[in-house]
Amino acid sequence: MKTVGIHYQVQVLDLHAHLFLVTLTIARPAAGQRVSLPVWIPGSYLVREFSKNLQRLQARQDDQSIAVMQRDKCSWQVDSAPGKPLIFSYEIYAFDNSVRTAWLDAARGFFNGTSLFLQVADQQDTPHALELLIDKTPAHWQVATGLTAHKINANGFGTYRAANYDELVDCPVEMGLFWRGSFVAGGLPHQLVVTGAPPSFDGARLLADTQTICEAEIRFWHGTEADTRASHKPPHQNYLFMLNAVDNGYGGLEHRNSTALICTRQDLPRLSQAVTTTETKPKQPESYTTLLGLISHEYFHTWNVKRLRPAEFSRYDYAQENYTQLLWFFEGFTSYYDDLLLRRAGLIDDNAYLKLLTKTINQVLQTPGRDVQSVAQSSFDAWVKYYRADENTPNATVSYYTKGALVALCLDLTLRQEGKTNLDAVMRALWQRCQGGPMTQDDLSSVLTDLGGRSFATELAHWVHGTADLPVKPLLQAQGLTVHEEPAQLAQRLGLRVTEHNGIHLKIVLRGGAAEQAGFAAGDEWLGLDVGTDPSATHWRLSKLDDVLLYAGSATQMSALVARDKRLLKLSLTLPESVTSWRLTVCEPQQTDLWLNQPL
Repeated sequence: MKTVGIHYQVQVLDLHAHLFLVTLTIARPAAGQRVSLPVWIPGSYLVREFSKNLQRLQARQDDQSIAVMQRDKCSWQVDSAPGKPLIFSYEIYAFDNSVRTAWLDAARGFFNGTSLFLQVADQQDTPHALELLIDKTPAHWQVATGLTAHKINANGFGTYRAANYDELVDCPVEMGLFWRGSFVAGGLPHQLVVTGAPPSFDGARLLADTQTICEAEIRFWHGTEADTRASHKPPHQNYLFMLNAVDNGYGGLEHRNSTALICTRQDLPRLSQAVTTTETKPKQPESYTTLLGLISHEYFHTWNVKRLRPAEFSRYDYAQENYTQLLWFFEGFTSYYDDLLLRRAGLIDDNAYLKLLTKTINQVLQTPGRDVQSVAQSSFDAWVKYYRADENTPNATVSYYTKGALVALCLDLTLRQEGKTNLDAVMRALWQRCQGGPMTQDDLSSVLTDLGGRSFATELAHWVHGTADLPVKPLLQAQGLTVHEEPAQLAQRLGLRVTEHNGIHLKIVLRGGAAEQAGFAAGDEWLGLDVGTDPSATHWRLSKLDDVLLYAGSATQMSALVARDKRLLKLSLTLPESVTSWRLTVCEPQQTDLWLNQPL
């Protein structure tokens, strides 16, 4: 690597104040050097204003302090002289225990580079170095990161290097005392570190299952036969999973050769859990399956969004929103394959997979916003709608994760039904066509035409850029499944999303539902229920939503007593019978098997 011209030092300043101290040295600054802190992190499409956590920014050159002038919300400029090292120092408040930002307390340190590292204008492509200092760090702490080590001690503190700023900020750092395991998949070393795990944690099982996922996905993208072409080899030389187990949390964020994950401690496999298995159908708690699906999703992103990515992301602009209409492909198709590859890898059986697929289908069908917003629009609007959900979000938007997954399902089953190819082959051909780099919807269209033998322009126009319902039902039936439409749960029949802590509190009233027609509004508290019109009818106090059916009996007409802004309102409510949800079963096992159990 070239001589490093940009050098960062990070040290713990105060564990209990949650402060990192960062020192940035620019070996060859420009006259009037500008620096900036990102406002967002790739993979999470919301302007998060990381500069709000930056304080005490100072600069010096030739051992002399120089004034720092703020240019806007996230950039600064100094009256520096060229050719002489320029040093910035600043503090970062780190108290966001998510995968997106930074955290520091007496038990753990974690950060993404977008939260800590000022970007040096016009020097983003020069080599960067990160030095993790051990000063004020608990003696037993260790370091885990996907960065390339240069000079480090046994615990991982020391110097790491990156080819450029993009690589530096795409490799988060975990510090603390954690469980660590390793394995080889596809001939590549992988590590898994877990913080916050309870004594019951079965690390060996999680490690083995994670290895199975990685091997399945490497085979999915590259096959099993050796190929000397770079495009037929995994794009990473090593990989790191960083899992933070907490009391309440779930999510993940993909990076080029690592991922930051968060789950509840109850999601982890336990040494005390009795696991019964057959030869091909392991049984496990649903919460653990959800964790494996998260791991599968983030690892799949190593190919699909970190390398094969929207053309608009060819070069990130960290100072503002980066718009694309393709998140339905990169997040949605990844959401399709995350659980499907668990099935093909033998980590779940057919019934478990179909249950997960049904959940996705019902989520989309139970979202009125699917009639309002296309999945392409949903992708573009992620910055202002998806990550800023409110009481109207389900009525006005559709998720590019869930509907995008159903677009992938429909394309896959259509291709299989027509008999020329399948979506697996399309994904691999896209990887080859785009050389594991930027792509457009035209690239997808071309590959579909080449492999499918016809144009799919109509399908893409209707399914991606339109709002009509997808042909999920006939395609599943043609694939050997039976679609059962059964009475939905009460909340869905009413068109409500509620919380039931100290009463029934309405979070969301769905468009066109019985609750909206009765006059319910988000923020209401549902207090009681009257059944029938007889003045002597019993008045019931409600404590949870299921009480409605308990006290209504066979009646469909009732009066609801709600509190809104301290006023008591009596609303006439009709309980509908026609609202249904889906359940899938296999009716043609041999036909379904060609899809769910396709060899990897």
